[in-house]
Amino acid sequence: MKNNKFCEMIGIEYPIIQGAMAWIADSTLAAAVSNAGGLGIIATGNMPVDLVREEIRKAKELTDKPFGVNIMLLSPNAEEVARIVCEEKIKVVTTGAGSPGKYMEMWKSHNIKVIPVVASVALAKRMEKAGADAIIAEGCESGGHVGELTTMALVPQVVDAVNVPVIAAGGIGDKRGVAAAFMLGAVAIQVGTRFLAARECNIHENYKQKVLTAKDIDTVVTGRSTGHPVRVLRNKLTRKFQILEKGNAASEEFDKLGKGALTKAVKEGDLDNGSFMAGQIAGLISKEETCKEIIEEMFDLVNLLEKINKDIR
Repeated sequence: MKNNKFCEMIGIEYPIIQGAMAWIADSTLAAAVSNAGGLGIIATGNMPVDLVREEIRKAKELTDKPFGVNIMLLSPNAEEVARIVCEEKIKVVTTGAGSPGKYMEMWKSHNIKVIPVVASVALAKRMEKAGADAIIAEGCESGGHVGELTTMALVPQVVDAVNVPVIAAGGIGDKRGVAAAFMLGAVAIQVGTRFLAARECNIHENYKQKVLTAKDIDTVVTGRSTGHPVRVLRNKLTRKFQILEKGNAASEEFDKLGKGALTKAVKEGDLDNGSFMAGQIAGLISKEETCKEIIEEMFDLVNLLEKINKDIR
């Protein structure tokens, strides 16, 4: 998009970041999104350090466009991954689960753009003060770990509170959501759930079909009582979590039940015991498409509105 400051900052065609979905957002998906004009992201999560470097180098073979790496700052590997992105000359780092302040000087010295994910105005201000180049304001409609505020409420408040570009995330699944995000003051969007249905997404077919057949009320948030709420698609596992929460179970019981659940969903397609992370817009997704088709459809309305506004002027 012409004259979009986020696109100009990163060097991409469309102001869209692919969400950092642990064990899902790999080199293949990231490269496909980048090749389609967006900013692909490799999610490192608790990934072994050697595998992080391997995934980065695979992505470099698959695309010559900018792509980024997401670092979960609570990961025991965070410090090593923070150095790897410098060594591998990564252009963009997105962060979650903590403050990237301790790495800012190192990243800035390597010309890396730093974009933290936040769920509140207070955290957005802290990240700006720490040196963030932009902020991802993520509402609770998103899949995976969520905060309390909705995207509709969070984004305009963050936009008003900081002076860096704001990217809207959570509940954005089609061009109507894109247009709404821009109206709220965002300069770009981050999308995760829609890309679960991308042809280039390497999740188990059962996971993909669960997203494609989801209805509007098929997601649930588990783990609120533990302080680590996660939005997922309903199944036997989520019902077990709800029973634990009603019974005020100890955190160890939650940890035991959830151990390896995401891998069971992503790799094994275990419909009963897998953690199928997805956002509330899963009910909007009804077909598998390429990343290019997804991005072009999502920005079709925005381009139309730009043309209308230009004609009016």
